[in-house]
Amino acid sequence: MEICKLTACQTAEMIRKRELGVEEVTKAYLDRVEKLDTSLDSFVTVCNEEAMDSARRVQKRIDSGEAVSKAAGLPIALKDNICTMGVKTTCASRMLGDFNPPYDATVSKKLKAADTVLLGKLNMDEFAMGGSTESSYFKITKNPWDLERVPGGSSGGSAAAVAADFTTFALGSDTGGSIRQPSSFCGVVGLKPTYGAVSRYGLVAFASSLDQIGPITKDVADCALAMNLITGHDCMDSTSADIKYPDYLEFLKNDIKGMKIGIPKEYLGQGLNSEVKEAILNSLKQLEGMGAVCEEVSLPLTEYAIPAYYLISSAEASSNLARYDGVKYGYRAEKYTDLLDMYKQTRDEGFGDEVKRRIILGTYALSSGYYDAYYKKALQVRTLIQNDFNKVFKDYDLIVGPTAPTTAYKIGEKSKDPIQMYLGDIFTVSANIAGLPGISLPCAKDSKNLPIGIQFIGKAFDEGSLIRAAYTFEQNTKLDMEPAGLSTLI
Repeated sequence: MEICKLTACQTAEMIRKRELGVEEVTKAYLDRVEKLDTSLDSFVTVCNEEAMDSARRVQKRIDSGEAVSKAAGLPIALKDNICTMGVKTTCASRMLGDFNPPYDATVSKKLKAADTVLLGKLNMDEFAMGGSTESSYFKITKNPWDLERVPGGSSGGSAAAVAADFTTFALGSDTGGSIRQPSSFCGVVGLKPTYGAVSRYGLVAFASSLDQIGPITKDVADCALAMNLITGHDCMDSTSADIKYPDYLEFLKNDIKGMKIGIPKEYLGQGLNSEVKEAILNSLKQLEGMGAVCEEVSLPLTEYAIPAYYLISSAEASSNLARYDGVKYGYRAEKYTDLLDMYKQTRDEGFGDEVKRRIILGTYALSSGYYDAYYKKALQVRTLIQNDFNKVFKDYDLIVGPTAPTTAYKIGEKSKDPIQMYLGDIFTVSANIAGLPGISLPCAKDSKNLPIGIQFIGKAFDEGSLIRAAYTFEQNTKLDMEPAGLSTLI
């Protein structure tokens, strides 16, 4: 039995039954990371000693018969923009290269309370700005399916680590597709929850009205388990929804008979790779064979989602990143003439090109004389996009389409053309704009043996239907999702 090949649910059950020890499991994962991550570069920080100490503490609790959660003993990892007290949180930026948070994010606290074991922090695009994990200050993460290709972004380290069996599951953040797109590229499951379902307290902000933390997992059952651990109201987050959250494990039912699914015609048009389109059409036939009713619908404002998203997100990023000035914490330039020059030099040296690009765009959109023409108009388009979804959801349970227009591309292929990279978010940004939940899971592989992801988008706070549909699809397709690129290293 290979411990690291087990799902989170399988591992947790074996730990509860005393068939596996927490230290044994943790050491197996740390050994695998040490052996293989030098080729993959998915981790920024590995917590070797801390993880083993935590594993021993959890095992003592289990041995003494204390009540523990269903996830007790699971080694997990977090995207490096989620604050962890005592463990560096860098956002993959020079600006926060040595930042050691004095507090835990709410999700970090919840995972600690559930007796999980933190293996480390995962690489990402700098401040979550990018779609390929190439804008990280520290390293470029590789895709486990082909080490010459990107893992997607911005949660590329999280998706690559899960696909490579470096962790039982990981948390990422999704502002415009940053959980779902890398999950598609790496052949794993990624769920972006409804805005407000998971606390953002302790998540380093990119675009506050769009950001949402969510799980990246090996399968849909693990996704349901992780959702149980992280959802819930938090008084520390003013946007956190104070509602009753279900047990998501109860939605793991192999049955979608009668479920009405809408397929937006705009999601299957120009710009979609032919192999991805064929895989999605085949998947729709499979869903119909499982008893779902699939019909074409229209989301006419889809073409405006990308410009609206980049205006809103860049404006909010410009505001959020104004706090990094070299005074309170973070990087400070060594050479400067006066206070104003210190601000300039610090921000010039501390931020990478992609972050600077978005700060400039956002500052311009918010500036006097352009606010009404750009930012205000983008907010109006946001409302119209939300209305589009509301109309469709009056008659349909879910919306289905591709997660990304292509499979994983070569490292360096799009990094010099930001517009091409931005267009990779065309099928994911609308869910963030409307605050809706979305899940991506593998549905096929292309002719290069690269994973293709299918995306389900649901009604607000109806993650249960997403999990049920994704679980049914997964159980009836049973794909072999063993990354080919990684197997050459073992």
